[in-house]
Amino acid sequence: MTHSKTDKLKSWAEVAPELVAVAAGRMPADLVIRGGKLVNVQSREVLDGWQVAISKGRFAYVGPNADHCIGNGTEAVEAGGRYLIPGLCDGHMHIESGMLTPAEFARAVIPHGTTSMFTDPHEIANVMGLEGVRLMHDEALMQPVNIFTQMPSCAPSAPGLETTGYEISADDVAEAMGWPGIIGLGEMMNFPGVINGDPQMLAEMAATMRAGKTVGGHYASPDKGVSFSAYAAGGPADDHEGTAEADAVARVRLGMRSMMRLGSAWYDVESQITAVTEKGLDPRNFILCTDDCHSGTLVNDGHMNRVVRHAIDCGCDPVVALQMATVNTASHFGLERELGSIAPGRWADVILTSDLRTLPIEQVYARGALVAEGGRVLVECPHINWPEKARRSVNLGRALADGDFEVPAPEGANRVTAKVIGVVENQAPTKALTADLPVVDGVVEGEDGVCQIALVERHRATGDVVNGFVSGFGYEGRMAMASTVAHDSHHMIVVGTSRADMAAAANRLGEVGGGITVWKDGQEIALVKLPIAGLMSDSPAAEVAASADRMVAAMADCGCTLNNAYMQHSLLALVVIPELRISDLGLVDVTKFELTDLFEEQT
Repeated sequence: MTHSKTDKLKSWAEVAPELVAVAAGRMPADLVIRGGKLVNVQSREVLDGWQVAISKGRFAYVGPNADHCIGNGTEAVEAGGRYLIPGLCDGHMHIESGMLTPAEFARAVIPHGTTSMFTDPHEIANVMGLEGVRLMHDEALMQPVNIFTQMPSCAPSAPGLETTGYEISADDVAEAMGWPGIIGLGEMMNFPGVINGDPQMLAEMAATMRAGKTVGGHYASPDKGVSFSAYAAGGPADDHEGTAEADAVARVRLGMRSMMRLGSAWYDVESQITAVTEKGLDPRNFILCTDDCHSGTLVNDGHMNRVVRHAIDCGCDPVVALQMATVNTASHFGLERELGSIAPGRWADVILTSDLRTLPIEQVYARGALVAEGGRVLVECPHINWPEKARRSVNLGRALADGDFEVPAPEGANRVTAKVIGVVENQAPTKALTADLPVVDGVVEGEDGVCQIALVERHRATGDVVNGFVSGFGYEGRMAMASTVAHDSHHMIVVGTSRADMAAAANRLGEVGGGITVWKDGQEIALVKLPIAGLMSDSPAAEVAASADRMVAAMADCGCTLNNAYMQHSLLALVVIPELRISDLGLVDVTKFELTDLFEEQT
C-alpha cells in the first residue's frame, strides 16, 4: 500500500472524519494488522490479540478486534503471533556522521526500524551556514519516514577558540523557526556562553521558545553544581553528554531529559541506565539516541534497534527500553499526539518482530505503508540536486609539504615537555596529558605512542597549519590519516607518524574534494570520498560502508586497536568537550575554555 506525498502530509484534523468513520465501522480501513501482540508503550503492556486498523497513513482503530473495520479494498496482514511495536525514534543524531545525505541515511536505517529522527545538521552549518542547513532540511522532508531538523545553535561551537566556514546568528535561528521541518534548536554546545549570559545564546533560545519548540542541550562539564543549574535555567531541555549514572540523575532532577547514547564510538548507555534499572528513577524522563553513527555501523550493526537491544542487554525491561526509543522521544519534542505509540490518530509507524529481546526487524510500516521487509528497503528515498558549491568545499590554497608539519622546538632544547591530547576509547572526552619528547635538528619528534596531529585550514584557503601531539591510537611505522570530518569546525585533521605521509594525505583530500584517507609507507591504502561539504556522500550506504570498512582495516594495519577509532579522530577538534583539543587558532584547554601553549614551561 502506498500513499501520495499529499496524503502523508495531511494533519490529524484534516483526516479525523475518516479516522472516526473507520474506527466506528462506517468506512473500511486501508490496512488491518491482526493476529499479533501489541506492545502498548503508553500503558507499558503487551496486549495479546489486539489489532490495528489504518487509514490515511494513521492508526484509526486499536483494540481487540478490528473486523468491523474491514471492507472492500482493505488489505489484511496476518502478524502470525509477532509483536507490533512502534517505529523507533532517534532523539539526537547528526546525519552527516553517517557520511551520507539524508536520503541515503534514511535508506540505510529504514530496514532497522527507525521511522523518526531528530537531527541537528550543525556539521554542514559550519561549512555552508544557513544554506547548508536548508539543503539538509529540504531533503529530509522528502523522505518516506519522519526526519525532523533542529536548527543548529553553535557555529562556531566556541567563539574565539575556532574559526568556521560560516557562522550562525540569532537572526538565522529566528528565521529557521518558521520552516516546516524545524522541530527546535540544536544542541547548545556553548554552555559557558549560556552560564555567563551571552546575549546571542540567550536570544537563540528565546526565539526557539517563542516558537513553542524544544531547546537541545549539550553540557560537557563534570560540574553539577551552580553552573549546571545556571545552564538548565537558560532553557536546554535535554542532554546527551552524560557518561555516568550521576550525570543521568543530575539531569532529570533538574527537569531535563537524559539522553543516553550508543553510537559508533560512544558507549554511554550501560553506565547510565542503572539510574532506572537499579536506582528506580522514572523511566519516562530517559531517551535513547545514537548521536553519531558512521555508515559501517548502520549497514553492519544497525541503528536504533541496536541501541534498544543494548539497553535490554544492560538489564532494562524490553518494554521500558522501547518507551525510551518511542513515546518518550515523541513526548519530549511535543509530538506525542503524532507519533511514538500505536494509538488512534498517530502516524501508522509500526514494526513487526518475533522477539522483544533480540528485536529482529522483520517488517516496517511508515505512515501506513510497508517500507521495509527482511532487511530490504521497498520505497524510494528521493534526493535533492546538491549544488556545485556543496561539492567544492575543500580549499587548501596551496600544496602542503613535509615542513608544514614540523613542530619547532624552543631554542637550545634537546628535549621538551609537550602537552598531548589523550584519546579515551569509546568516549567523547579526551585527557590532557604531557610527554617528554626528543628534539632532532631543532624539530620535536613523537615517540612511545605519541604521534603528531595537525589541523589544516580548509574553508578560506589560508594555507595555515596548526601542529600538536596526540596519543592513544597505537600507530606504528610510517603512516598518516587525514579527514575533512573534524567536528565541529570541519577543517582538516591529520594524524600521523610521518610528516611526508601527512602532507600526502592532506593534499589527496584537497584533490578529491574531501573525505578520509589513510597512508602507509608513502602509499594510500584507503580512501572514503565525501564530496558533499567534505562530510557526506550521496552514494548508497552499502558502498560508503564498504569504503569505511576498508578505512577501519587500514587504521588497524597501521597499528590502531581502538574501537571505532575514526570517530575519536573526527572529534579531536571539538573544542567544547574536555579536556584538550586542537583548533585553527591553536591548542585549546577545554577545562578553562582558553588557548594554551603546546609546551610546558621549561625549568
